[in-house]
Amino acid sequence: MKLNVLYNNSPSAAKRYEDVTKAFEAYFNCSADKARFFSAPGRTEICGNHTDHNHGRAVAGAVTLDVIAVVVPRDDGIIHIKSEGYPEDEINTASLIPVEEEKNKSAAIIRGVVARFAELGYKIGGFNAYTTSNVLKGSGLSSSAAFEVLICTILDGLFCGGSMDATTKAKISQYAENVYFGKPSGLMDQMASAHGGIISIDFSSTENPVVTPLECDFAKSETALCIVDVGGDHADLTHEYAAITNEMRAVSENLGVKFLSEVNEGDFYAALPDLRAKFGDRACVRALHFFEENKRVDSLVEAVSAGDWKKFFDIVNASGQSSVAYLQNIYSHETIANQGITLALALSEIMLNGNGACRVHGGGFGGTTQNFVPLEYVDTFKSQMEAVFGAGSCHVLSIRPYGGVEVEL
Repeated sequence: MKLNVLYNNSPSAAKRYEDVTKAFEAYFNCSADKARFFSAPGRTEICGNHTDHNHGRAVAGAVTLDVIAVVVPRDDGIIHIKSEGYPEDEINTASLIPVEEEKNKSAAIIRGVVARFAELGYKIGGFNAYTTSNVLKGSGLSSSAAFEVLICTILDGLFCGGSMDATTKAKISQYAENVYFGKPSGLMDQMASAHGGIISIDFSSTENPVVTPLECDFAKSETALCIVDVGGDHADLTHEYAAITNEMRAVSENLGVKFLSEVNEGDFYAALPDLRAKFGDRACVRALHFFEENKRVDSLVEAVSAGDWKKFFDIVNASGQSSVAYLQNIYSHETIANQGITLALALSEIMLNGNGACRVHGGGFGGTTQNFVPLEYVDTFKSQMEAVFGAGSCHVLSIRPYGGVEVEL
């Protein structure tokens, strides 16, 4: 992939690669004349809020923020990765069993990706790499998935001739995060980063989810994707996320199956009086959100495929409204004074005035909002959001058509 194509002739992108090349040479004290360059993007969930854990459907897209690497192969089977701002990771490809002390660290991701390559019969080897990322940590844009897909793309490019398909990269990445890193994540983040563009995913089979790339030109929407970080802290919210899964699961199991995706919607409505009595109203409206959100995903796929951006925005708005009213993941009910997401959405609706769309981004309760802002409103939108939530809180992005790639300078 040519650098000017990947970054739309951006001078700052070329400068970024020049800077990371100099950093590589300074850190490893060697020439980068034979270096190769790789990139993997962050991602955004567009529709399908809290559907994946009940084997539902979602739409996600790659974004124009990425993690990049300068890479030179080694002959000794040792991997050295220096990520800007972090200590160096060293992995010996001769020893690929999980290391308990590496849990929740980048070394675990690297070792896990390499181990899965080897288990699946792909060639592996050593290399030196220097990476830098503008996929903001904690922004809900999945910096971890981008890093995982980057490692896959490097190994594939150096040792496998760049032949690996995007879904295989995503599944290897998820394996590394689940088994080695120790986080039981789903597959949506890695799929979006590996494939690029906008994709729909059906999680009916988590072993082999159905991924459909949606052919569209996002530029024709005449909007920018603005992610607003409201400064919420996810650290103490695990129980809030778990409650959504547990309540949806209680409803499905009461109806004789494990996941809501297996429930006949008519049976759900017929059982509502009994479900209310057993699990309360919130569990019922959260299940209702699941059924309606799945339908919205199908409608959004049709809208994107047809290039009907007004319908697209209407569906994104409806998804957001359902998250507020039915899923109820906008703020923690234990700290009701802290409603940054609610405030950000309210301000968005006022500023957009019926144009574009806005919704909670990702898990909710704190964190970020997703906004599709008409291009003529972007500067005003950004300045007003940052006046409330702080400088640098509004990130103006777009959809990136490409997933993990090798870059030609």
